Amino acid sequence: MHIDKDLVAASATPLVLGILAEGDSYGYAIVKRVNELSDGRMQWTDGMLYPLLHRLERNGHVRAFWSTSEAGRRRKHYAITPAGLRSLAERRRQWDVVADALRQVWRTAPRPPLLGEASAGGIA
Repeated sequence: MHIDKDLVAASATPLVLGILAEGDSYGYAIVKRVNELSDGRMQWTDGMLYPLLHRLERNGHVRAFWSTSEAGRRRKHYAITPAGLRSLAERRRQWDVVADALRQVWRTAPRPPLLGEASAGGIA
């Protein structure tokens, strides 16, 4: 399944902040967690993640620090800040409104056929 880039972009900040609210993490682990949370349907790249992390750091929503792994490799870790937690809470309220509106529309609107299904006119 392809997820529209606008939807991916809109969900990126709350996803990263939510992951960091679970605990400190580093880039590769964040990408892996997004993959797990989406059952592999969202494939993030470093080119998408790191500019977001740098923006969140500039805005004071995350702080970065260096740590050494058990294998002796240095990694840049990220932690959510109190400002980041407040931003996450606000974004969650916003997404709740959007998700509720979509649920209401989808509950009452006719469901369009999926690709390969017959339409009302019998044409696939």
